[in-house]
Amino acid sequence: MSRLAVRPRFSTELDLPAGQVQQRILEQVDGDPEACEVKSFPGFLCLRIPLGQRHFWSPRLTLSIDEDEDGRTRIEGIYGPNANLWALFLYSYLISGSVAIFAASLGFAQLSLKRPAWGMWIAGAMAGVLVGIYLVARLGKRIAADQTHHLDDLYRRAVERSGITARIVAGEPSADAELA
Repeated sequence: MSRLAVRPRFSTELDLPAGQVQQRILEQVDGDPEACEVKSFPGFLCLRIPLGQRHFWSPRLTLSIDEDEDGRTRIEGIYGPNANLWALFLYSYLISGSVAIFAASLGFAQLSLKRPAWGMWIAGAMAGVLVGIYLVARLGKRIAADQTHHLDDLYRRAVERSGITARIVAGEPSADAELA
């Protein structure tokens, strides 16, 4: 998984129509409720850690399954936290960044007027908050690493067991370059 990405992603190309790909993956993954919970919609699968094993930082694997005009299927996978946790971080970044920009603007205006530039102190503090939010997100990613690898293994085994020929075209679901 990428060391810098907070939400690692990958892309896989498959030689079957999207409906068949989704059905085959679903058949392989949905058979064991202890392994993961599955939410399925047309063109979309979400693999989550079972409720009994889930914690605040537990990841989920979101798979977007799209077919091109040649009948090949592309799966875009994104590992990430629960949507509520993701929204919390998103809005924390947004609010802290906005306050930092406003405070820096105020600080520069104060400097140009030769006044005490207390706005710069606020901007610096908000920059520190932004770094803190990023570090907390990285810590959460580290806490969820084992479960992330579990979801990755489930996906890869499902593709391999279903007999789908696939190749990774972008991203890093794991160290291997080929799925089958």
